[in-house]
Amino acid sequence: MIDYLQVILICAAYFIGSIPTAVWLGKAVAGIDVREHGSGNAGATNTIRVLGLKVGIPVLVIDVLKGWVAVKLSLLSDFVPGGDAFVNFKIALAVAAIVGHIFPIFVGFRGGKGVATLLGAVIAIVPLAAAIAVVIFILVLFSSKYVSLSSMMAGISFPFSVIFLLKSQTPSLIIFSIFVAVLLVLTHKKNIQRLLKKQEARFDPFKAKSAK
Repeated sequence: MIDYLQVILICAAYFIGSIPTAVWLGKAVAGIDVREHGSGNAGATNTIRVLGLKVGIPVLVIDVLKGWVAVKLSLLSDFVPGGDAFVNFKIALAVAAIVGHIFPIFVGFRGGKGVATLLGAVIAIVPLAAAIAVVIFILVLFSSKYVSLSSMMAGISFPFSVIFLLKSQTPSLIIFSIFVAVLLVLTHKKNIQRLLKKQEARFDPFKAKSAK
Protein backbone atom coordinates (compact mmCIF):
# COMPACT_ATOMS: atom_id res chain seq x y z
CA MET A 1 0.00 0.00 0.00
CA ILE A 2 1.33 3.42 -0.98
CA ASP A 3 2.02 5.79 1.90
CA TYR A 4 1.24 9.15 0.32
CA LEU A 5 2.86 11.10 3.15
CA GLN A 6 6.19 9.38 2.50
CA VAL A 7 5.89 10.03 -1.24
CA ILE A 8 5.13 13.71 -0.62
CA LEU A 9 8.08 14.08 1.76
CA ILE A 10 10.49 12.38 -0.68
CA CYS A 11 9.27 14.66 -3.48
CA ALA A 12 9.71 17.66 -1.17
CA ALA A 13 13.28 16.53 -0.43
CA TYR A 14 13.98 16.37 -4.16
CA PHE A 15 12.60 19.88 -4.72
CA ILE A 16 14.64 21.22 -1.79
CA GLY A 17 17.76 19.63 -3.26
CA SER A 18 16.86 21.09 -6.65
CA ILE A 19 17.12 24.68 -5.44
CA PRO A 20 19.97 25.89 -7.71
CA THR A 21 21.67 28.15 -5.19
CA ALA A 22 24.80 28.84 -7.25
CA VAL A 23 22.84 29.59 -10.42
CA TRP A 24 20.27 31.86 -8.80
CA LEU A 25 22.73 33.78 -6.64
CA GLY A 26 25.16 34.11 -9.54
CA LYS A 27 22.44 35.64 -11.68
CA ALA A 28 21.12 37.83 -8.87
CA VAL A 29 24.51 39.21 -7.81
CA ALA A 30 26.52 39.27 -11.05
CA GLY A 31 24.01 38.59 -13.79
CA ILE A 32 25.76 35.37 -14.87
CA ASP A 33 25.17 31.65 -14.88
CA VAL A 34 28.16 30.15 -13.08
CA ARG A 35 27.74 26.98 -15.15
CA GLU A 36 29.04 28.94 -18.12
CA HIS A 37 32.26 29.90 -16.32
CA GLY A 38 35.14 28.22 -14.52
CA SER A 39 34.66 24.48 -14.20
CA GLY A 40 31.03 24.73 -15.32
CA ASN A 41 29.87 23.23 -12.06
CA ALA A 42 26.90 24.72 -10.19
CA GLY A 43 28.46 24.42 -6.76
CA ALA A 44 30.15 26.43 -4.05
CA THR A 45 33.73 25.78 -5.21
CA ASN A 46 33.13 27.05 -8.74
CA THR A 47 31.11 29.97 -7.40
CA ILE A 48 34.02 30.98 -5.18
CA ARG A 49 36.42 30.68 -8.13
CA VAL A 50 34.20 32.77 -10.39
CA LEU A 51 32.57 35.28 -8.02
CA GLY A 52 34.58 35.11 -4.81
CA LEU A 53 33.85 34.31 -1.18
CA LYS A 54 31.02 36.83 -0.77
CA VAL A 55 28.85 34.77 -3.09
CA GLY A 56 30.49 31.38 -2.66
CA ILE A 57 30.10 31.14 1.11
CA PRO A 58 26.31 31.75 1.04
CA VAL A 59 26.06 29.13 -1.73
CA LEU A 60 28.00 26.66 0.43
CA VAL A 61 25.90 27.30 3.54
CA ILE A 62 22.58 27.07 1.70
CA ASP A 63 23.59 23.92 -0.17
CA VAL A 64 24.57 22.25 3.11
CA LEU A 65 21.27 23.35 4.66
CA LYS A 66 19.38 21.83 1.73
CA GLY A 67 20.65 18.37 2.62
CA TRP A 68 20.09 18.88 6.35
CA VAL A 69 16.54 20.21 5.97
CA ALA A 70 15.62 17.47 3.49
CA VAL A 71 16.60 14.75 5.96
CA LYS A 72 14.85 16.54 8.82
CA LEU A 73 11.59 16.15 6.90
CA SER A 74 11.69 12.64 8.38
CA LEU A 75 10.35 14.14 11.62
CA LEU A 76 7.08 14.78 9.79
CA SER A 77 6.71 11.10 8.93
CA ASP A 78 4.91 8.40 10.88
CA PHE A 79 8.13 6.50 11.63
CA VAL A 80 9.31 6.12 15.20
CA PRO A 81 12.61 8.01 15.63
CA GLY A 82 15.56 5.71 16.27
CA GLY A 83 14.21 2.65 14.53
CA ASP A 84 15.67 1.07 11.41
CA ALA A 85 12.65 2.15 9.36
CA PHE A 86 13.23 5.74 10.46
CA VAL A 87 16.90 5.55 9.42
CA ASN A 88 15.90 4.01 6.10
CA PHE A 89 13.51 6.87 5.43
CA LYS A 90 16.12 9.48 6.34
CA ILE A 91 18.46 7.87 3.82
CA ALA A 92 15.72 7.95 1.18
CA LEU A 93 15.23 11.67 1.82
CA ALA A 94 19.00 12.23 1.61
CA VAL A 95 19.23 10.45 -1.73
CA ALA A 96 16.28 12.46 -3.07
CA ALA A 97 17.95 15.74 -2.08
CA ILE A 98 21.29 14.73 -3.61
CA VAL A 99 19.60 13.68 -6.86
CA GLY A 100 17.81 17.03 -6.82
CA HIS A 101 21.09 18.93 -6.48
CA ILE A 102 22.77 16.98 -9.28
CA PHE A 103 19.68 17.05 -11.53
CA PRO A 104 17.72 20.17 -10.51
CA ILE A 105 14.32 20.49 -12.12
CA PHE A 106 14.41 24.30 -11.90
CA VAL A 107 17.39 24.80 -14.24
CA GLY A 108 17.23 22.10 -16.87
CA PHE A 109 18.51 19.21 -14.73
CA ARG A 110 22.08 20.54 -14.88
CA GLY A 111 23.38 21.05 -11.37
CA GLY A 112 26.43 20.46 -9.21
CA LYS A 113 28.20 17.42 -7.84
CA GLY A 114 26.19 17.34 -4.65
CA VAL A 115 29.07 17.46 -2.19
CA ALA A 116 27.72 20.25 0.04
CA THR A 117 24.16 18.91 -0.03
CA LEU A 118 25.50 15.44 0.73
CA LEU A 119 27.41 16.87 3.69
CA GLY A 120 24.24 18.44 5.09
CA ALA A 121 22.38 15.16 4.74
CA VAL A 122 25.15 13.19 6.43
CA ILE A 123 25.28 15.71 9.29
CA ALA A 124 21.57 15.05 9.86
CA ILE A 125 21.98 11.25 9.74
CA VAL A 126 25.39 10.51 11.35
CA PRO A 127 26.94 13.71 12.78
CA LEU A 128 30.14 12.08 14.08
CA ALA A 129 31.00 10.47 10.74
CA ALA A 130 30.25 13.80 9.06
CA ALA A 131 32.61 15.60 11.44
CA ILE A 132 35.40 13.13 10.68
CA ALA A 133 34.84 13.61 6.93
CA VAL A 134 35.02 17.40 7.35
CA VAL A 135 38.30 17.14 9.24
CA ILE A 136 39.76 14.91 6.53
CA PHE A 137 38.52 17.31 3.84
CA ILE A 138 40.21 20.27 5.55
CA LEU A 139 43.48 18.42 6.11
CA VAL A 140 43.70 17.23 2.50
CA LEU A 141 42.70 20.65 1.18
CA PHE A 142 45.35 22.46 3.19
CA SER A 143 48.03 20.01 2.14
CA SER A 144 47.08 19.63 -1.54
CA LYS A 145 44.94 22.69 -2.45
CA TYR A 146 42.72 20.35 -4.50
CA VAL A 147 39.01 20.53 -3.61
CA SER A 148 38.22 17.50 -5.77
CA LEU A 149 40.81 15.31 -4.03
CA SER A 150 39.66 16.57 -0.64
CA SER A 151 36.03 15.76 -1.44
CA MET A 152 36.87 12.26 -2.62
CA MET A 153 39.06 11.48 0.39
CA ALA A 154 36.37 12.74 2.75
CA GLY A 155 33.77 10.61 0.97
CA ILE A 156 35.96 7.51 1.01
CA SER A 157 36.47 7.96 4.76
CA PHE A 158 32.71 7.91 5.38
CA PRO A 159 32.04 4.15 5.13
CA PHE A 160 35.12 3.42 7.24
CA SER A 161 33.78 5.72 9.97
CA VAL A 162 30.31 4.18 9.81
CA ILE A 163 31.47 0.57 9.74
CA PHE A 164 34.58 0.53 11.92
CA LEU A 165 34.27 3.54 14.22
CA LEU A 166 30.52 3.76 14.78
CA LYS A 167 30.20 -0.02 14.30
CA SER A 168 26.80 0.43 12.69
CA GLN A 169 24.65 -2.69 12.39
CA THR A 170 22.06 -1.01 10.17
CA PRO A 171 22.40 -2.51 6.67
CA SER A 172 20.87 0.50 4.90
CA LEU A 173 23.27 2.90 6.60
CA ILE A 174 26.27 0.76 5.65
CA ILE A 175 25.06 0.57 2.04
CA PHE A 176 24.40 4.32 2.02
CA SER A 177 27.91 5.05 3.32
CA ILE A 178 29.41 2.97 0.52
CA PHE A 179 27.09 4.69 -1.97
CA VAL A 180 28.41 8.07 -0.78
CA ALA A 181 32.02 7.05 -1.39
CA VAL A 182 31.26 5.62 -4.84
CA LEU A 183 29.12 8.63 -5.81
CA LEU A 184 31.85 11.11 -4.96
CA VAL A 185 34.40 9.20 -7.00
CA LEU A 186 32.06 8.84 -9.98
CA THR A 187 31.05 12.51 -9.99
CA HIS A 188 34.73 13.49 -9.97
CA LYS A 189 35.82 11.34 -12.93
CA LYS A 190 36.97 14.35 -14.95
CA ASN A 191 38.79 15.72 -11.92
CA ILE A 192 40.59 12.41 -11.48
CA GLN A 193 41.74 12.57 -15.11
CA ARG A 194 43.01 16.11 -14.61
CA LEU A 195 44.73 15.13 -11.36
CA LEU A 196 46.54 12.28 -13.11
CA LYS A 197 47.62 14.65 -15.87
CA LYS A 198 48.54 17.30 -13.29
CA GLN A 199 46.09 19.70 -14.93
CA GLU A 200 43.67 20.12 -12.02
CA ALA A 201 43.38 23.72 -10.82
CA ARG A 202 44.46 24.35 -7.26
CA PHE A 203 41.97 26.13 -5.03
CA ASP A 204 42.68 29.68 -3.92
CA PRO A 205 39.54 31.40 -2.59
CA PHE A 206 41.28 34.78 -2.50
CA LYS A 207 42.07 34.81 -6.21
CA ALA A 208 38.60 34.59 -7.69
CA LYS A 209 38.32 35.69 -11.30
CA SER A 210 35.53 38.04 -12.18
CA ALA A 211 33.19 36.70 -14.82
CA LYS A 212 31.65 40.03 -15.65
